Order: sequence, then C-alpha cells, then structure tokens
Amino acid sequence: MEDLTIQITEEMTGERVDKAVSSIDEDWSRSQIQSWVKDGFVKVNGLTVKPNYKVRLEDLIIVTPPAPEELDIVAEDLDLEIVYEDEDVLVVNKPKGMVVHPAPGHTKGTLVNGLMYHCQDLSGINGIIRPGIVHRIDKDTSGLLMVAKNDAAHTSLVDQLVKKSVTRKYIALVHGHIPHDKGTIDAPIARDPKERQNMSVVDKGKHAITHFQVLERFGDFTLVECRLETGRTHQIRVHMKYIGFPLVGDPKYGPRKTMDLGGQALHAEVIGFVHPKTGEYLEFSAQPPAYFNELLESLRNKG
Repeated sequence: MEDLTIQITEEMTGERVDKAVSSIDEDWSRSQIQSWVKDGFVKVNGLTVKPNYKVRLEDLIIVTPPAPEELDIVAEDLDLEIVYEDEDVLVVNKPKGMVVHPAPGHTKGTLVNGLMYHCQDLSGINGIIRPGIVHRIDKDTSGLLMVAKNDAAHTSLVDQLVKKSVTRKYIALVHGHIPHDKGTIDAPIARDPKERQNMSVVDKGKHAITHFQVLERFGDFTLVECRLETGRTHQIRVHMKYIGFPLVGDPKYGPRKTMDLGGQALHAEVIGFVHPKTGEYLEFSAQPPAYFNELLESLRNKG
C-alpha cells in the first residue's frame, strides 16, 4: 500500500491527529490509526507524535500503512445457496450472520471461505482475502450478492456498479408509520465525526441516493422496498434513520427499544446486471429468510 500524504487545512486545524487521519479513509478505524501513530506509521512533519497531538494549519502528515497481516484462508464446506452460476459469474444468497470476507481475527466461516470450497476459479483483483468479491452486504443483512469468477468479469461488474446500472433492491422493516407511498433520500454519507465506528449523513460525505417504496404498513411499523442508486457503507440503515424511520432490530442505528433479531431486518431481495460476456441482462430474486417472514406474519396477525 502506498504512502498517503495529508496537508492540514483550516477546517481540520485543532483535531487530534488520529481523528484527522481516520476521516480520510472510511476503511480505517480510529483504533487502527491510534495503533499506527504509536508504532510510528504516522508522522507529522517527519516526526512521530502521540495520538492526541492536535494538528496545526499546514502540518504535513505522512501515513505509511503497515503491510497487511498474512491470513491463512481455508476452503470450507458451508453449504452455500448458489442461485445462479456459469463460467464467469455466480449469484449467492448470503445468510444472515455470515461475514462476506475474512479479516484479522476472523478467518473462518465467511462467504469467501465457502466460495473457495465451492469453486476454484475466482477473480484475483481484490487479493487473497477477497477473491471474487465485487460488492458487500453487512454481516447481519441477508440476500443476494454477485461474484466474479475471473478478472474480466470482475472488471465488468465493478464498472456497472460505478455507472449505477446494477439493480439492487432490498426489503426492510422499519420503525414508524411512513405516511407517503414512495420517496427518494439524497443525502451524503461519511463516517460519523462523533462515533467513528458508525456512518452518518455528513455534508461533505460521499454522494448517496436511496429510493424507497412502501409495501405494507403495520401500525407502528412499515415494510419498504429500497432501491440503491449508490452503494455506500450501511447506506439503507443510515438513510432510513436520517428520515426518522430506523430499521427494526438494528443495534447500531436503531432506537434503544427495538426487537432483538440478532441484527437489522434487511434483506437483499433482487440483483440484476448485464452478463460480462453475453451482454444479456440477468435478474435474480430471493425470498427473505424464515425469521423475516415469521415476523411479518406476526405483525399482520396483530393487526
């Protein structure tokens, strides 16, 4: 990974150096940056500093990320639900509770472990810990993911994501009674400046658009279909909270009193894309898991 140079601006002046650096890349956590600062991987004007150092105007910060930890990724028979597969792509229905790819301290039981057992031909563009992975969904979100089986397919699918031509529809159960039948949330997302482990709507965040449509109402709850135009981290969860209708069961963005579902009631129901080789548009759907359907039935019966 190449060195990153950060020139401090007036807006950043007075911030702790670990906060200033972590705001640059949403994949870097505050605790990770603090560790790098202590170990000398972050220098200010050529000198090592403490994590609580307050940056000054025109300070020059150079971040030299340490080499990633080598992970021993093993193939595991995880009985994946493969919805579609050919020599270029596959579509898998990821269960709730499964992490998409390995990370330090979590090298087993991920979707990647299962994919490596299922097939040997996966694209290598994202390296050894993310073979074939084109996009992600959260651990406790269930549903459809497209996977690339070679680099040409990977490049094509990523290009479609960038051009916003991939169809991605989710169903979500949210708190509250949404009075209007449909709407669009256009609000930029970035790391929450106060809670670095969370994402939030931030003025200078990355462009993010979610379209939603009400499917069913249950008094104090509403079932919605959300269509992603962009794919920011936790986008649906953050956007629905932003308009006052947080997801049921969401431990990070939901209200304090919510249902204990072991995670948010969110399911990636539809994925559609142009096949990288044939040029044909393909679209797939997957029913939500049993717990989701049972929850909806219980709400209908109460009504």
